[in-house]
Amino acid sequence: MRALITGGGGFVGHWLAAHLREEGDHVVAIDREVEITDPAAVSVAVSAAAPDAIYHLAALSHVGQSWGAPLEVLRVNVLGTAAVLEAAVRCQTASRVLVTSSAEVYGAVTDPALLPLDETSPTAPVTPYAASKLAAEALVSQAYHGHGLPVVTVRPFNHVGPGQSDQFAVAALAHRIAEAEARGAGAIPVGNLGARRDFTDVRDVVRAYRLLVVAGEPGAVYNVCSGTDVAISEIAEVLQRLAGRSVELRPDPDLVRPIEVPVLRGDPTRLRAATGWVPTIPLEQTLADVLSSWRAVTR
Repeated sequence: MRALITGGGGFVGHWLAAHLREEGDHVVAIDREVEITDPAAVSVAVSAAAPDAIYHLAALSHVGQSWGAPLEVLRVNVLGTAAVLEAAVRCQTASRVLVTSSAEVYGAVTDPALLPLDETSPTAPVTPYAASKLAAEALVSQAYHGHGLPVVTVRPFNHVGPGQSDQFAVAALAHRIAEAEARGAGAIPVGNLGARRDFTDVRDVVRAYRLLVVAGEPGAVYNVCSGTDVAISEIAEVLQRLAGRSVELRPDPDLVRPIEVPVLRGDPTRLRAATGWVPTIPLEQTLADVLSSWRAVTR
């Protein structure tokens, strides 16, 4: 299979490209060399790649930072998706397109009775990032219904693994703990430790993406998640145990988002029914790998 990945230089794009190549696919990855919001540039890139499948990952993906640049987030995430879908419609070879949305589109769920979230759960985005992803989903629906484009949408919940930027919570904790370990520091700054998230190893996530390109139903939306939520405080405890030392966790108001979604837990039933996918990497192994990668940087 010939595959084109947008955002191929990013955290998930790196792991996806490696997985696709392991599966025998020919991979073309584009990143900053192609302006994703430029329809002409995207069209040229898609035509040159002549892909059987397109994985659209390119986006501004930091939820907290989206508050500081909401217009830019909307421009890149919405117009970029529009450009990719338009190019895919015109491409004569693409037999399947996968567009990454986000579980953030479900918003702030405060009633535990509504969990786990499935693909029919109400969407109520509360951040600029989430709003941009839901708008992109509307474009996907239009491309499917209006042009018959064989496109599937994924709503990944939190995914973690080696190589993730420390702008994200788990990587940030691991980096700070590794630095404290290397320097003998007794405390690290932290944000909201009470938030609960559904974590999946990025290496399992990219497996799900390829399986959905092969077996997903065109026009459908799929959660990609473990089905279990874990508090950030628990993540911090496991990382400290893996590091073999405890540090004081000092709350830092600058690390707290204007609006925090208290808990996200997804239902992966639809994904499993379509593909047979189940996560294979335990969270503790993921955290050990993340901590090891940051130890290599800080020592």
